Amino acid sequence: MNKVTKLGVSALCGSLASVSAAQAGALSASGGVDMSWISMPKEITGNPIGIGSNYTLTGSGDLDNGWGVTLNIAMKNKNIYSTTNVTVTVPSLGDIRIDGGGSGTGIDRIDDVTPNVWEEAYATGLSNGIDTVNGSAGGTTIEWTPNMTPEGLTANIAWTPDNSGAGTNDKSSSGASGTAGSGYDIALTATDAFTGMAGLTLYGGISNMDRNHLNDNGDHEEMTVAATYAVGGFTLGYQWSEEDLGISANEQQYDNEGYGITFAINDDLSIGYNHYESKQTSTTNVTSEASSVQIAYSMGGVSIRVAEGDADNMDYNTGAAYDRDNTVVSVALAF
Repeated sequence: MNKVTKLGVSALCGSLASVSAAQAGALSASGGVDMSWISMPKEITGNPIGIGSNYTLTGSGDLDNGWGVTLNIAMKNKNIYSTTNVTVTVPSLGDIRIDGGGSGTGIDRIDDVTPNVWEEAYATGLSNGIDTVNGSAGGTTIEWTPNMTPEGLTANIAWTPDNSGAGTNDKSSSGASGTAGSGYDIALTATDAFTGMAGLTLYGGISNMDRNHLNDNGDHEEMTVAATYAVGGFTLGYQWSEEDLGISANEQQYDNEGYGITFAINDDLSIGYNHYESKQTSTTNVTSEASSVQIAYSMGGVSIRVAEGDADNMDYNTGAAYDRDNTVVSVALAF
């Protein structure tokens, strides 16, 4: 394990122009499995049993100049989806993160912060295609989290040279995508240590990305604001977001609203309701909606979750064929 860690940290040091010698740290593994049964009365499901396995490798080390290095490699859903990011902690600046895309940087960190006890309303297996803000996180990004902000206020500033370019291996590039250029995000999170009101957390974010498509009439712009409030066993939250695609044809804009409420009955058992709706501005102007009632129970490394969900106008299409409801039972084991 130490040998693997040395190799990973040495590679990072090379990319930083060998600023300092690395001290070997530890490489650890964690993981789990999710097993589910889904019922969809209005759709033929075939085999309703689902299983998703995942694991995360985490390596850390220190450089001789006092900088810290952390490596995360996440393999999820039978290795179909994976993410990698490296964070360099500079005591005088904060954290600088190089992210391979997909693990959430910038505005994508706060794309949906409405309370739920398991999943967002649109993420319980209905595949309704709701579009939320994700800013520059679609491509490989560099993100700076400064450490000089006031107590309780966190800023995440992300930039990508090509937002639509897929993540690539070292010593390679994504090639020209032809549809999007560079982009940046700014996301802010203010906890009660900053707001001065116990239990209140505020969120805000903006994103701007260049567009290079024939039908473009402006930049791709996103923004969001949200608030959550925890009191007793209850947590309530509301979020609004807008995405202007900067194009003059087909889908042009999304206006989203979401809210949720959860209640912790005790340390192990929680219930909640989550709702999300997204209006697509296009030739048809369709609003897609999703709602879910959920209950979650945990005991040690085992979690049992049940969700009742429904969706209207899935994938921004109208008609009875695009209205669905489902029930999902999930058991998760963490190691």
